[in-house]
Amino acid sequence: MELGGLHHLTAVTGNPSLNVGFYTEVLGLRLVKKTVNQDDVGAYHLFYGDEIGHPGTEVTFFDWPFAGRTVRGPGTITTTSLRVPSRDALEWWAKRLSDFGVAHEGIAERAGRASISFADPEGQRLELVEDGGAPGGTPWIGATVPAEMGIKGLHAVHVAVTDPGPTSTLLTDVLGFRKAGTYRLADGAEAVVFDVGAGGPGTEVHLVPHHNGVRSRVGIGGVHHVAFRTPNDEEHAAWREKLAEAGVAVTGIINRFYFHSIYFREPGGVLFEIATDGPGFASDENPEHLGERLSLPPFLEDRRARIEAGLKPISPVKMATRT
Repeated sequence: MELGGLHHLTAVTGNPSLNVGFYTEVLGLRLVKKTVNQDDVGAYHLFYGDEIGHPGTEVTFFDWPFAGRTVRGPGTITTTSLRVPSRDALEWWAKRLSDFGVAHEGIAERAGRASISFADPEGQRLELVEDGGAPGGTPWIGATVPAEMGIKGLHAVHVAVTDPGPTSTLLTDVLGFRKAGTYRLADGAEAVVFDVGAGGPGTEVHLVPHHNGVRSRVGIGGVHHVAFRTPNDEEHAAWREKLAEAGVAVTGIINRFYFHSIYFREPGGVLFEIATDGPGFASDENPEHLGERLSLPPFLEDRRARIEAGLKPISPVKMATRT
């Protein structure tokens, strides 16, 4: 039994219209599912990914306009790394980001790979990382970005910790991750890279030392949780049993309709999820028309009129270029 890498990452937006404009128009991701937070049906849950939102390609957002600003520190995910196919693609992206007025730090080398760091309009910290052409998602043919330059999915998450020991132990002894390397940060501290499954792009967790004493909180511009992949319900149930036996406080199995989920916190406080690869986002929509309407799982369908009345319509913001 082995996790297959990253499944999805869920962050927080306070402006879904701006969010859709940036992630679809600037980053060229496909809005594969427009639904609601099943635990807070007054909020959208927006899923972006490749052509059909394959597991490992999904960046998702809860719409919480009153959440306040995120405060990064120990117990938070500070950066989300996304994959692109090559150094040439990074050079193309450097120009594209500049054309859209997105501030970035240029191409830098980190953890043995070239990358570009930047933030979305609400301060969500992102980076594009060249993956050397490793297998990944399939960029949508209808995207605003050429397929050969397109984002192929998640590469890694950066978890801020004061003491990496307990989180390292959970990753290696319970979840089956391996220590894959280290690298130096700008302040001289050492980050530790762990990977799982096949290893490499799409499978990595970076533990990043954070000692500034800040009391962190998740809000707009921050990450709510990260999910890891398991292929089927049988292994999913086995993971829940393994976590419980290891003394980890884990939820029961929750049917999210598009996948099944369990949730638990790593010792530093970041919310982790293990999610099944299926049934997937095409289970209730034609793949050619994903994300075009509000989708609700069957157990919420009888509340559709009330749910739709409580949601503000999304009108994607047109992202202006400097050229």
